[in-house]
Amino acid sequence: MTVTTANHSIESENADSAAAEKNIFSGSRDEARHVNNDPRQKQSRQNQPRRDKRDVHGWVVLDKPIGMTSTHAVAVVKRLFSAKRAGHAGTLDPLASGGLPIALGEATKTVPFVMDGRKRYRFTVTWGEERDTDDTEGRIIRTSEFRPSVEAIEALLPQFTGLIEQIPPQYSAIKVQGERAYDLARDGEAVELKPRPVEIHQLTLVEQPDSSHSVFEAECGKGTYVRALARDIGRILGCFGHISGLRRTLVGPFVENDMIPLEQLEALCHRAASGEASLAEALLPVETALDDIPALAVTRADAARLHRGQAVLLRGRDAPNCSGTVYVTVAGRLLALAEIGNGELIPKRVFNLNGLTASPARNNESS
Repeated sequence: MTVTTANHSIESENADSAAAEKNIFSGSRDEARHVNNDPRQKQSRQNQPRRDKRDVHGWVVLDKPIGMTSTHAVAVVKRLFSAKRAGHAGTLDPLASGGLPIALGEATKTVPFVMDGRKRYRFTVTWGEERDTDDTEGRIIRTSEFRPSVEAIEALLPQFTGLIEQIPPQYSAIKVQGERAYDLARDGEAVELKPRPVEIHQLTLVEQPDSSHSVFEAECGKGTYVRALARDIGRILGCFGHISGLRRTLVGPFVENDMIPLEQLEALCHRAASGEASLAEALLPVETALDDIPALAVTRADAARLHRGQAVLLRGRDAPNCSGTVYVTVAGRLLALAEIGNGELIPKRVFNLNGLTASPARNNESS
């Protein structure tokens, strides 16, 4: 990270923060089937006292358990913090576990940066069966008695590394003529999805516990389907295959050490309610999502102009000689995302961080 001092909020990747938040609430192919319509539970929720919502700003990287939808996970975290706004940075299927970054409050303005970052997965492929969903929940559509050797698998992996063309799974959230592909597939309609470019930065065979199972690690870019990766490898090997275990270990700047299990978060919430702890301990600063963006420190006078949405002239020997997107700080505190161009600093996103934020210890960890 480059830090510059000047004497004197970015474009949200073709979507404003509201659109980004709407996008991050979009469910996976399994979200709908996990909705609980039990009238007794609805009545129980209606009888619970409403808690006042508050301003909470930062990231919670939930270690999502298997069986929970991403939308439900956001709702749980939002309730634990009594937060006004929340959303997640990239859906994780119910059958998967691992890192689900949840943005609270002003952190929702930085969601596109996390969604565009690299992801790392550890996944198990079961050989001998291809399923229509490309995972264990689907219907078996092809079988094979053949089992691949370690050597055959490793020889194939370079074909799936780098920039490749990938056909998304039939059961995916991609829209086809206005309908989700997984909705059409569930209705029995044949869905023809076009191949699209994705980038696999690294793909490694890490374990072969037996002839019918292989464990891989993949680091990939935005839009990659690990289920499709397992499907395509199985087809080329001639043995067919599907995902039987999936864990996300990295999302953008967030690694496994940042993750907090739901049970631990709930326990912290109970201790906070009794005054023995603070939920701020579970928060990472909003700017954690901006690790790959240069930082620019400004004076309080310039900060006041930026806060009002006014541009600031950059001049003098301390003026930065770079251009493009920066995140702006004043007295060490995040102020705005801005664009440098034509000798001006133009605010694109201004942050209002009044309320509950990450504890000083977590701020030091992220710096």
